[in-house]
Amino acid sequence: MNWNSATLIANIDRFILEHGFDCDAELVPGDTMPTGTAMIEKGQPDIAPEFWSNSMKSALDQGVKDGRIRYAGVTLSDGGEEGFWVPAYMVEKDPSLATIAGIKANAKLFEHPEDPSKSAFMGCPAGWNCQISTSQLFDAMDLAASGFDLIDPGSGAGLSGSIAKAYEREEAWFGYYWAPTAVLGKYNMVKVDFGTGIDEKHFKECITQNDCLTPKATMYPPSAVDSVVTEEFAARAPEVMAYLAARSFKNAQMNELLAWMEDQQADGEYSVEHFIINYEDTWSQWVDSATAKKIKKAVSEL
Repeated sequence: MNWNSATLIANIDRFILEHGFDCDAELVPGDTMPTGTAMIEKGQPDIAPEFWSNSMKSALDQGVKDGRIRYAGVTLSDGGEEGFWVPAYMVEKDPSLATIAGIKANAKLFEHPEDPSKSAFMGCPAGWNCQISTSQLFDAMDLAASGFDLIDPGSGAGLSGSIAKAYEREEAWFGYYWAPTAVLGKYNMVKVDFGTGIDEKHFKECITQNDCLTPKATMYPPSAVDSVVTEEFAARAPEVMAYLAARSFKNAQMNELLAWMEDQQADGEYSVEHFIINYEDTWSQWVDSATAKKIKKAVSEL
């Protein structure tokens, strides 16, 4: 897959499969929809290490039912995480800012970059799927009535850059973001509590739909992020299936790894060595002791 966490996990899997399980492992580029479709229809590639399965859940579930693919394990144990966030230094000064009620009561803290009469809420870039949910939740919580303006950051870089700029100056910031990401590994942010819990049914039926006119506030449900394999691969590689069932990351850990990659300008292949050396307590839980010794020997010879 073509985003950093998926690239890192794929390279970790390749290294462990090659050196721990003596597999001949090759990485092939892909994206969510074409990879899922190819696995279901053509039986290739064998493994999709980080599959955000909600994006084509009905097709995947049908593929499982038809005996073509299998869910091998949970890649992100926390699930993909979305929300509205504020910097931790703001919450340390005023704990009420960890709640939407506190945000609305202190709207004037969040200065608008262009209009001093309004407060700034940084939304999701136009054209991204999250733009719909962000806009619907902005309306559901009536943030405009508290003086907020929903700002389009223009791009992912614009959104992450606005957090970096605020953090460097210890300024107020309020907006949408998601995990795992380098940004949330680098900057300590607090997810704002809407006080609603999660209404997954309403989220799917209304918050993600542009034409729903009656949005209600709900926290974002976590997105399932799984390892998916072809049934043929599952049948011939039971030891690897056991590894994939055990191999899982916490979002905080992945945020940390992605922040390291960004700071070092490291690609997924280079980052494997850093992971194997510095996160032995994590990956050694995924394999038996004999396999772990082979992996440690291989990394010492790099």
